[in-house]
Amino acid sequence: MTGGELRAIPVAGMPEIGEGAELGREIAARVELRAGDVVVVSQKIVSKAEGRVRQLSSAIPGAEARKLAAVLGKDPALVELILEESREVLRAERGVLIVETRHGFVCANAGIDSSNLPEDGTVCLLPEDPDASARRIRAELRAAAGVSPAVIVADSFGCAWRLGQSEVAIGCAGIEPLDDWRGRADANGRELQATAIAVADQAASAADLVRDKTSCVPAAVIRGLAHHVTDNDGPGAKALKRPRGEDLFR
Repeated sequence: MTGGELRAIPVAGMPEIGEGAELGREIAARVELRAGDVVVVSQKIVSKAEGRVRQLSSAIPGAEARKLAAVLGKDPALVELILEESREVLRAERGVLIVETRHGFVCANAGIDSSNLPEDGTVCLLPEDPDASARRIRAELRAAAGVSPAVIVADSFGCAWRLGQSEVAIGCAGIEPLDDWRGRADANGRELQATAIAVADQAASAADLVRDKTSCVPAAVIRGLAHHVTDNDGPGAKALKRPRGEDLFR
């Protein structure tokens, strides 16, 4: 089922989030949720709620961090935190540090940044398990609102072939993250060979259009994707990771 109306509704009035906050309860108190909704939550407030904020001064740079920092013009303490959150450094040039995180994400700075944090000298790390975060928030929403919307934890990633950043799903629960059309027929009856639609990523990007980095709106509801919402939590966003053996660029 496709072709219906899609709405993106910002969740306004959220407080400053601290460690231990129940995000599902906070969101349910500020927006009316319906069955089949998709709640998209920014990675930043998820990380805050999970205590993933660090003081830069707490990091002790090792030899590799100091070397990379000198080459890239970055704070050695920041580079140390990036390395601690990474499996592998993929690129380190022109001031850019691209890594594969411990989760398996390929991104700049292991997803660590300092925007929208109340204290100077602090940075925010990605959630340790974003799919588990999405499942927990979904359970909180169910308890608070009596419905089980899908939940997506979204973060801004760049693309090697395009300028700018867009939101992607780094965690999700209750939604089919990938809609595989391979083997189906197109409008002219030809069999599709490669089409697999990243539904969770597209929903994450749609939600970002009704909030921005200065709006203090860290969540949005996408309405119109009920045909992708599932009763069970599903495989999570890990289903969107390209297997290393299929990666043509490493």
